[in-house]
Amino acid sequence: MNDIKEIISLMQNPTDKDVALVKKAYEFAQKAHADHTRNNGEPYFNHVFATAKNIAELGMGATTIAAGFLHDSVEDMKVTPEEIEKEFGNEILFLVEGVTKLGKIRYQGTERHNESLRKLFVAMSQDIRVLIIKLCDRLHNMQTLEHIPKEKRLRIAKETLEIYAPLAYRLGIKKLQRDLEDLAFAYVYPEDFEKIKKILKKKKEEVEEHLDKFQKNLKKELAKGGVTKFSMDYRVKSLYSLYKKLQRFKGDVEAIYDISALRIIVPEIADCYKVLGIIHGSWRPLPERIKDYIASPKLNGYRSIHTTIFTGDGGIVEVQIRTEEMHKEAEYGIASHISYKEGLRKKTTNPNLLWLRSILPRKRSEDLGIPSKSTDVPTWIKELVEYQKEAGEDFIDDIKTDFFEERIFVFTPKGDVIDLPKDSSVIDFAYAIHTDIGGHMAGAKVNGKFVAISTTLQNGDRVEIETKKSAKPSQKWLEHCKTTMAKRKISQGLGNKHPNL
Repeated sequence: MNDIKEIISLMQNPTDKDVALVKKAYEFAQKAHADHTRNNGEPYFNHVFATAKNIAELGMGATTIAAGFLHDSVEDMKVTPEEIEKEFGNEILFLVEGVTKLGKIRYQGTERHNESLRKLFVAMSQDIRVLIIKLCDRLHNMQTLEHIPKEKRLRIAKETLEIYAPLAYRLGIKKLQRDLEDLAFAYVYPEDFEKIKKILKKKKEEVEEHLDKFQKNLKKELAKGGVTKFSMDYRVKSLYSLYKKLQRFKGDVEAIYDISALRIIVPEIADCYKVLGIIHGSWRPLPERIKDYIASPKLNGYRSIHTTIFTGDGGIVEVQIRTEEMHKEAEYGIASHISYKEGLRKKTTNPNLLWLRSILPRKRSEDLGIPSKSTDVPTWIKELVEYQKEAGEDFIDDIKTDFFEERIFVFTPKGDVIDLPKDSSVIDFAYAIHTDIGGHMAGAKVNGKFVAISTTLQNGDRVEIETKKSAKPSQKWLEHCKTTMAKRKISQGLGNKHPNL
C-alpha cells in the first residue's frame, strides 16, 4: 500500500531526475505526516499519497506530483516554507503555498470564504497547476467523505458540486468533473441519486442491446469503406449528468438519446469525416443531432463529431468520432497538454488551448518564485480575477450564475466565440464584449435579422451589435439580463449608488 512505484509507473517517460524528485517528496511527506491521522484513524499520509496519485493519473509532471505530496505539509504540520524552498526550490514552494492558501475554503456566506475563493482565482490565473492540485486533493476528500462528521458532509459536497466540479469542466478535465459530480450528487441529493441509479441501469441494458448489434454492422461498413485503423468503446452517461439532462427534459428519459454512446477513435482528423460519411451513407441520422465540435470546438477545448442515428432495428444510437489526441483532451483537458519540466511537452494542435504556453512559467524569479504573468490567459479566468475585485457580499451566488451555470456559445460577426450562461440576452452579449459596447447599444441583429435587445440567445446564434454615441442604458434593461456583470455595469451607467446587486 502507498508504494512509490505505483506513482512512478503512472508518470510519462520520467527522467532519473524526475523520479528522484518524486521519491524525495514522498519520503519528506511520509516523515512530515508520521504522527498525523485522519478522522477515520488512518494515517494522514494516505491522503497526500492519494492526491499525488490523482495528479499522476492526469499525466502531470514530476514538479506537480511532488507538490501534491507536500501540499498539506505547511498547513497541517510544523514544516516551514523555508524548509520546502531549501529542499525543493521556489517553484514547488509557490505551488504548495498556492494550495495552502486555499486550504481553508468553506462553503458559507462569510467574508473568510469569499477571501479564500478570491485567492483561488488569483492563484489559478498565475499558475493553473495550483487549481489542478486542489481538484485532485478535493477528489480524494470526496472519496472518503463518509468519515467526515455528518454536519460537514453536505457543506463540502455542495461546495464540490457548485464550485469545484464546474471549474474542472471549464478546464476540460472531464475525468475529474465526472468523479467530483457523482460523489457529491450522492450527498447533496440522495433520493434523486438512488432514482437515477435505477434509471441508468435499466436504460443502459436496453441501449447496449442496440449498440452491440450496431457495432458489428458498423465494423463491416467501415471495412468496406477502407477504414481499418480505429478503435471503439462505449461511453455511459454519468449519474449527475443524466440527472441534469432529465431536469431539462422534464423527466422524460425516452427523449434522451445519449445515455450510452459509441466512441470511434481514428488516427487523423480526415478519418473522422470519412467515418461520418460512411455512417450517414448506411444509417439515417436524426435531424439537428449532428454536432461538429472539431470545426467549432467548445471553449474548454473539447473536440469531437457527434451524430445520432436510427439503427434500423428500432434503436437510436449516438456516435462520437475523434482522434486519439482529441480523446485524451476530452478526458484530461488542460492536463493533457502540460509538461512542467520545460513549459509544454509538445505543441498542441488545438487553437483553443494555445493560451497555455503563456501561463506556464518558463522562468521564475529566483527571489520570489512567482510565475510570469500573462495577458493571454483564457477570458473567463481573467474575468474571474477582475470580477472578484468588484463583487459584493453575494460574490458566491454571482459567480455561480455568471461562470458556472450551463453555458451557451454565441458568435460575433467575425466568428469569435463569446461564452455566456444559458438564457443570456443580447444585452448580456453586448456587455460581455465590452462595457462601452453595452453602454452605447442602439440595436442588434441575430442571425442577420433585427431583434429586440431583450431577446434571449440560443446556442450558435450570430450576434451583431449596433452602437450610437448618444445611446444610453435604460433601467428596463436590468429586467432582461442574466449575468450579474451586465446588471452591475448597467447600474453603474445609470449612476446608481449601489452597483453591486
